[in-house]
Amino acid sequence: MKKERDEKRRRSRRGGFTLVELLLVVCILGILAAVVIPNIMGHDEEARRQATRTSITAIEQAVQIFAMRHNGKLPDSLDELTVGTDDAPGLLKEGALNDSWGTPFTYTKTGKKFKIVSAGPDGEVGTDDDLTN
Repeated sequence: MKKERDEKRRRSRRGGFTLVELLLVVCILGILAAVVIPNIMGHDEEARRQATRTSITAIEQAVQIFAMRHNGKLPDSLDELTVGTDDAPGLLKEGALNDSWGTPFTYTKTGKKFKIVSAGPDGEVGTDDDLTN
């Protein structure tokens, strides 16, 4: 009987965490958050830039395929790349015509050459943060 009581006391003493243990865990989590969060936040903008560069490359390839299908004629606008025919589907989906910031790409053609421009993070074409092919 006494053994039972002693066993119950031991179990009740081990039942939870002490305040010191909880504070230690909170401090450790705070230190980890202070180190990790700034590192993650800095990579968001670079990831958007890289995704936009990849989109520009995909649009370039779609323009070249369009030109091959149409005897060297470049599309007048990027919207032509989304239109399919009876023989083939569109080369791009409409959502692919926007950069990572949601701004439509700018497309200009001069003769046999073309240029695709993303306005970049500021949303204005012609500034230092523009991305182009």
